[in-house]
Amino acid sequence: MLLLLLGIVFLHIAALVLLFVSTIVSVWTTGETITSDLWRNCTTYGRETSCNPASAGEWIQAVQALMILSIIFSVLSLFLFFCQLFTLQKGGRFFLTGAFQILASLFVMSGAIIYTVMSPEWVPEKHNFGYSYILAWVAFPLALISGLIYVILRKRE
Repeated sequence: MLLLLLGIVFLHIAALVLLFVSTIVSVWTTGETITSDLWRNCTTYGRETSCNPASAGEWIQAVQALMILSIIFSVLSLFLFFCQLFTLQKGGRFFLTGAFQILASLFVMSGAIIYTVMSPEWVPEKHNFGYSYILAWVAFPLALISGLIYVILRKRE
């Protein structure tokens, strides 16, 4: 049982770390001299780098908000799991924890979809999606799977 709990916590923390990295790191879109993320656009000229804030468009603000909400809900879910681990009755399910984690996964999925659809208007076609964008897509199924595990999991003595 202890091994199962450690595995679940490890999966949750892995998803949380991926969410943090994908939200903070500046490589959602990359090109030869340009990197873009949720917060700023950077251009490299030789050894100099010039960064400008992200556009003030509503869609980028929606992606920012959804990614931050996914982190908040994932942290709350982990906190709730530990609280429910000690207060939940024997045989009870971790529904609240699972619901928060599933919401976190839906938020990150929605943010990544909005970025996918709207970024061609903001970033030139010749650029590729960066590793932060890919980490956000990897965090989505990890958070969803951990949320579903929480919903299925029963507390045992």
